[in-house]
Amino acid sequence: MRKLPQQQVEALHSDHRHIHGTVSDADGDVLVRVSDNPAGYTIPPHSHRQIQLLCAFSGVVQINTERGSWMIPPGHGLLIPARLQHSVEMLSDVSIKSVYLLGGHDDLAERMLQVLGVTDLAHALIVEAIRLRDAPPDNRKLALVLELLTAEIAALPIRRLGLPIPADRRLAALCRAYMAAPSVTARLDDWAAKLAMSRRTFTRLFQRETGLSFVAWRQQASLFACLPRLAEGVSVTEVAMLAGYDNVAAFTTMFRRRLGTAPRNYMRASLAR
Repeated sequence: MRKLPQQQVEALHSDHRHIHGTVSDADGDVLVRVSDNPAGYTIPPHSHRQIQLLCAFSGVVQINTERGSWMIPPGHGLLIPARLQHSVEMLSDVSIKSVYLLGGHDDLAERMLQVLGVTDLAHALIVEAIRLRDAPPDNRKLALVLELLTAEIAALPIRRLGLPIPADRRLAALCRAYMAAPSVTARLDDWAAKLAMSRRTFTRLFQRETGLSFVAWRQQASLFACLPRLAEGVSVTEVAMLAGYDNVAAFTTMFRRRLGTAPRNYMRASLAR
């Protein structure tokens, strides 16, 4: 990940503070905002008084909270509860479109902190809402678009792309090192040895800290590392090799099981967005 010049970082921070201020001061029940950011930039921890659906229209972002981390690939979004502190890390050049919802929205409860697939309808409605955002408050078309968009958000499909980060510092260090260089050959016994633990003790610690088995977490972390590269157009074969798979078929099987589509289909959709 490239390091941005400090002057550019400060300018980006200023832009984000402006967007955050306009969202905080807005009166509407549904708002839409656009934010384009370069790879390597991280929006500092902050929160909103509204529920936020943060969508990656292009590029890949990682959202970090005290409850875990979530990777958002192109064509997906994360539903963030009101007043939850979160930071947003750009893993590539990113175009973010956000929808802010004021009010209870009990129908969204089960989708909070879930990565959601942005349907073609939701995509089109967000684009249209952005186009109409400067229309008068009583604009009938804008009201209809926002009403339908709110209903569509409640029906977006859930994608299992969460990656819990352990609170235990030693275990978290191992997890972050793996995310930087994933390999399907990583063994539980090796990790346990690094922490001077028995296999049984390590297994219990890992399950308690992440809510996942070691193998399930390793597969999810490998997928996290693959998505930015696929979104950048790196070949499926090269990505599979980088992830430690001996053949593309095994990688494709894992990918399809997690995302419901083949890597090549995902790549085409990402580049088309």
